[in-house]
Amino acid sequence: MKKQIRYFAGIALLGLAPWSWALQVPGPVVDGEWLAKNRAEVTVLDVRSNQKSFTIEPQFETDKKTGKKFLVELGGHIADAVPVDNKKVRVDRMMGGLTVKSVIPERADFEKLVRGWGVQASRPVVIVSAGMEPIDFNEAARLYWQFKVYGEDNVAVLNGGTAGWIADGRELSTAAVKPGEGNWVAKADRTAEYMATSGDVEKAMAAKSAQLVDARDNATFLGLSKSSSVSGYGHLAGAKNVPTTLMSTEGGDAARLRSAQTYRDVFKMSGVDPQAPAIAYCNTGHQASGTWFVMSELLGNKQAKLYDGSAHQWTLEKRELQSVSRQ
Repeated sequence: MKKQIRYFAGIALLGLAPWSWALQVPGPVVDGEWLAKNRAEVTVLDVRSNQKSFTIEPQFETDKKTGKKFLVELGGHIADAVPVDNKKVRVDRMMGGLTVKSVIPERADFEKLVRGWGVQASRPVVIVSAGMEPIDFNEAARLYWQFKVYGEDNVAVLNGGTAGWIADGRELSTAAVKPGEGNWVAKADRTAEYMATSGDVEKAMAAKSAQLVDARDNATFLGLSKSSSVSGYGHLAGAKNVPTTLMSTEGGDAARLRSAQTYRDVFKMSGVDPQAPAIAYCNTGHQASGTWFVMSELLGNKQAKLYDGSAHQWTLEKRELQSVSRQ
């Protein structure tokens, strides 16, 4: 007992707190093996749009040639994972006298939201997407970005999401989960570090101070089609198109992240320097979250930012887009 008292007294003298020894995520991405090993010490946030799928059994079909079962409809969740409705992760906010839709909540509002998910300040957070198709990753990347904006670094996403967890043959639950009250606190406001404004985009266009990376599909980029959230057709002047669907694999047992070298090649062949200052955008800042995540967190480009309002805010402010003729 005396040894233990002396031990903690020594720690106090060093200015360290016991919670400083809490488990830390090994990086921005974890695999199923790491999560399974550390499950008891991690808060898992399962972000998906279809909340009903959280408590139903997954549906499989069998390949007639190989006899192998494959997932066709997601169901269930990692045991004790907290359901997060993707529709509630973002909010509408007044910016410059305009109501900009689907942007990051203000600091106090996000803190309240996270506490409602039962997140504890001393525990790492692992964010899990559905993992069924490439676009699912954006839901995890978007929530990850918001945590980073408000100072949380002990956070990661699960490669392959729930679909990958199922494909690996790991235990699944369909039990309803009701989280307790969390005590998570936003440690900082790093908006300027992680988020680009319309003014930043305007400066990038005029001074070529940052690359503009459009994460939408090619037809939307060219202006052959558009989202209802954007009042014009086309893309920001000078932008390069790197669709967010390229950020994860397609087909197979789950949508998983690619290798760093593959990402470098994809950006370079699309006319984007993966290590130079960049602003990722899309329609409302959702699709571009995955593109930002790859550039910033996987390729280490800390000069990459996300334009949260994206083309929605840009056109709401009566700014122009470039488009091909649709005649």
